[in-house]
Amino acid sequence: MRLNPARRSLLPRLLLGLLALFVLIQLVPYGRAHSNPPVQATPRWDSPQTEALFTRACADCHSHATVWPWYSNVAPVSWLVQRHVDEGRSRFDINVTGFGEDAGRAGQEVEEGSMPEPTYPPLHPNARLTDTERQQLASGLNATFGREQEGEQEGSQDGDGETR
Repeated sequence: MRLNPARRSLLPRLLLGLLALFVLIQLVPYGRAHSNPPVQATPRWDSPQTEALFTRACADCHSHATVWPWYSNVAPVSWLVQRHVDEGRSRFDINVTGFGEDAGRAGQEVEEGSMPEPTYPPLHPNARLTDTERQQLASGLNATFGREQEGEQEGSQDGDGETR
C-alpha cells in the first residue's frame, strides 16, 4: 500500500514544526535563572548521617545549595526543575530562618513516601534511598526539626504548661 503524496509530505512538515516549537520555547526566560541565594540559617542536625542523607536526597530543592544539571537549561524540563525548586524552597528550606512552614512535617513526608518528588530519583540515582535510609532520614528530620504542632496528640501542653 502506497501513501498518498500529501501524507508523505506531512511527516517532514510535522517534524519541522515540532523542531521550530522546541527552539521557540527556549526563548521563554523562566527556568534558567539558576540562583542559590545567600544562606541565612543552617540547622543543628541531630547527626552527621541525617545531614548526609538530606544533602543526597533533598538539598537540591530544599536548600540554597542546589546543583543545576545541564537539562535544567533546556525547556520544557527547565520549567519543571525551576518550579520544583521554587516550590520546595517556599515550603521547607534549611537555609532560611525558621526553615519554612513545612519543616516540622519533613520527616513525615519522607516516611509517607511523598518526598522526594517522584520525578527526582530517576534523574538523580544518588538520591534513591533504601527503606532503611528512608527511615533513618525521616527519624533524623523529626529529631532535627520536630513534628508539626497541629499534628501532635491532643492534651499536649503549651510553653506555659497549659493543656490545649
